[in-house]
Amino acid sequence: MARIFRDEDYRPRPNRKGSRPRTKNRPSHDSAALGLVTAVDRGRYRIVLADDAGAFPEDGRAVTAVRASHLRRQAVVPGDIVKVVGDTSGDEGTLARLVEITPRRTLLRRSADDTDPTERVIVANVDIMGIVTATIDPEPSYGLIDRALAAAIDAGITPLIVVTKTDLASPADIERRFSMADVDIVSSGLRDDGTLSDDAVAGRLADHISVLVGHSGVGKSTLTNALVPAADRATGHVNDVTGRGRHTSSSAVCLPLTTGGWLIDTPGVRSFGLAHVDRDGLIAAFPELTEATTECPRGCTHLADAPGCRLDSWVAEGRAGPGGVSRLESLRRLLSNAG
Repeated sequence: MARIFRDEDYRPRPNRKGSRPRTKNRPSHDSAALGLVTAVDRGRYRIVLADDAGAFPEDGRAVTAVRASHLRRQAVVPGDIVKVVGDTSGDEGTLARLVEITPRRTLLRRSADDTDPTERVIVANVDIMGIVTATIDPEPSYGLIDRALAAAIDAGITPLIVVTKTDLASPADIERRFSMADVDIVSSGLRDDGTLSDDAVAGRLADHISVLVGHSGVGKSTLTNALVPAADRATGHVNDVTGRGRHTSSSAVCLPLTTGGWLIDTPGVRSFGLAHVDRDGLIAAFPELTEATTECPRGCTHLADAPGCRLDSWVAEGRAGPGGVSRLESLRRLLSNAG
């Protein structure tokens, strides 16, 4: 005789994936350790843990961590201050888990070109950007310097022009061009043993998180090795045919300065797209020209054919300094690319 089933006989099949309801409330990780990201390599993050005072000492404990799944869509870069849990002993073969990126004070970004909406995050929490240029071999790339200045100012980072190879040529032309650009310029000379001939650069970077940017071949890695002797960053030479340097540093790395603070050396760049910087941000990077734009007609594009634009007469009157002509040309190139 067939059995008759009633409602009370129903038994739901157990959920093989568990019966706990999903929640968007994540653990607070109140006991997580604070750390500074110093290097990124194929999904692994090298992190120096903070001491009891919240500082990141040169000899602080370093751990290797992987990123938690809820952060997989967020970029983690050198200079980021993060929270880690799990095995933070730093012993060989151990992995901690990176669970939080703390709010960033500054964020340096660039795009492939001025129209590419995709931004690449380079470094975080940087106070000073050292824009490295050589006097010769290779010749100064004023376009890149102006772009880096715009990116730094837009990000709230203090720019500093660092001139190398002053033993080969005078930095006078560089100093003249940026004499009214409201940016400090320091020379970086080296002795025969590879040490710095003075403390100008080291003094400016002391007790800060700084980043060096510039074309390949301008001496960034050589400068890094002088500032951080234990860094041993690879150095290269300029191609005699193209006049360009070889990419000797393949990744950004954050290194401790003996004077206090941290220095981030980045790979040499060929371009510095500014798609994320608006027109007002570009003009702000040319302070010797900014006042003139306030006297232009409303809606002025500030390009060469803009009716009533005040910039040409401002420069002709010498009010933008000896570098006014070339700086105006550079600003107009950036504004033209910005559309």
